[in-house]
Amino acid sequence: MYERFRKARCFGRSAAAFCMALALCGSLRAGAEEMSPRMLVPVGHTVGIKLFSRGIVVVKLTEGGSPAKSCGLKTGDVIVECGGTAVTSTEQFQSLLQKTEGTTELEVCREGDSMTLQVVPEANEQGVNCIGAWVRDSMAGIGTMTYYDPQTGEFGALGHGITDVDTNQLMPFMRGTILPSTVKAVKKGTVGSAGELRGDFDLSSELGGLTANTAAGVFGVLEDGDYAAGKAVPVGAAVPGKAVIRSNVEGDTTQEYAIEILKVCKNAADGRDLVISVKDRELLDTTGGIVQGMSGSPIIQDGKLVGAVTHVLVNDPTRGYGIFIENMLDAAS
Repeated sequence: MYERFRKARCFGRSAAAFCMALALCGSLRAGAEEMSPRMLVPVGHTVGIKLFSRGIVVVKLTEGGSPAKSCGLKTGDVIVECGGTAVTSTEQFQSLLQKTEGTTELEVCREGDSMTLQVVPEANEQGVNCIGAWVRDSMAGIGTMTYYDPQTGEFGALGHGITDVDTNQLMPFMRGTILPSTVKAVKKGTVGSAGELRGDFDLSSELGGLTANTAAGVFGVLEDGDYAAGKAVPVGAAVPGKAVIRSNVEGDTTQEYAIEILKVCKNAADGRDLVISVKDRELLDTTGGIVQGMSGSPIIQDGKLVGAVTHVLVNDPTRGYGIFIENMLDAAS
């Protein structure tokens, strides 16, 4: 609709005692959270999202022979260095190639592993050095903000990661921003064809910055809390039954629509923790059900924020999937 590792080591008896103390503190914190659940504002308003990648993503290789193919470059690779210089944009990468005489090194990240490739750029008919690869350094689009924490200013959106449209891989995150958005039109979803929200966002007005792009959503800090104004509700656990989603499918208006949680999947992956069905006649008449751009719409059940919409079933747009709010919050942390 768009992963961090930390190692710790303990040494000796004092370290063991320290680890026990940490475990005890963690237990006390867990107890406190059970007594006082986290309070978040379920937002449901669309936002424009701009994301810039760390390095540049190879989205396509030219047909036939090319320097890119000869050196072993593949679709989905992320070029992070060229000739020992960090790559920050497609324009800068092209500029680095023009300074190359003979062979240069490309530092590449492939499926989490780093490797160095030796490439010899070739001049095209215009005399411009090329390697025969299409690359991308950024993406922009519309999604829905799921929650806002009035205590910290933090927000979460989408419920899934921003992936490259050509490679379907998670865009490597460097920086990004969110922008005010207004829905101008809706392409209604039908069986076999996903619908979408069509809107505008103001490139000159930033609401806040992104801090992460993860498989469970994008996260950041909102500078203008008025954009996410609303009543905070407790975080809860979803169960099968009636619920509502909060979405912005027309102009600036945010509204709640009736749904039913059909199934709760405890060990699901890829944001498919919940199976949901749209029951609201007004939403069905407007959108046909769940459409692209509604990803991140908060799911509220019994006055608690329990999840967010993530995917639509293309063969039945009245149904879709959602992610547990706990999984979004875990990814945000």
